[in-house]
Amino acid sequence: MKSILMGVLISAAVLLGISGCATVTEPLGNGELRLLKMQVSERTMIRLGHSYKFNISFEADGNPEIIKASCFCQNDGPHSYKVQDVTYGSEANFSVYLYACQSEAQVMKCAVDYVRNGKRTQSNFVSSVISAF
Repeated sequence: MKSILMGVLISAAVLLGISGCATVTEPLGNGELRLLKMQVSERTMIRLGHSYKFNISFEADGNPEIIKASCFCQNDGPHSYKVQDVTYGSEANFSVYLYACQSEAQVMKCAVDYVRNGKRTQSNFVSSVISAF
């Protein structure tokens, strides 16, 4: 039974990885912010219950103000997090400190609330498969 569950989790991770690699060719709208990818900055195995720095890259029309990040794992959240170290330009990114999910293999998802043309707007979601112990 455990091997079947592990097979299902691995298959889901592969499918999410493939779908996450799809390129978006649609141009950005006026003031739009689009998240591109999310990855943990540490190279070590993630431990449950510990906070880790995740780097999220994005593209934007201009320099929209990012208000907060909303991130969650499967069956948990979303939770609001402070966005740090925002840089704009051709390699735009920011970081957010998130706690590892409460099970061994999960998909972490994240979106941001930002100001677009004077109104609060939510971006698209990006995800990252994480393995924790």
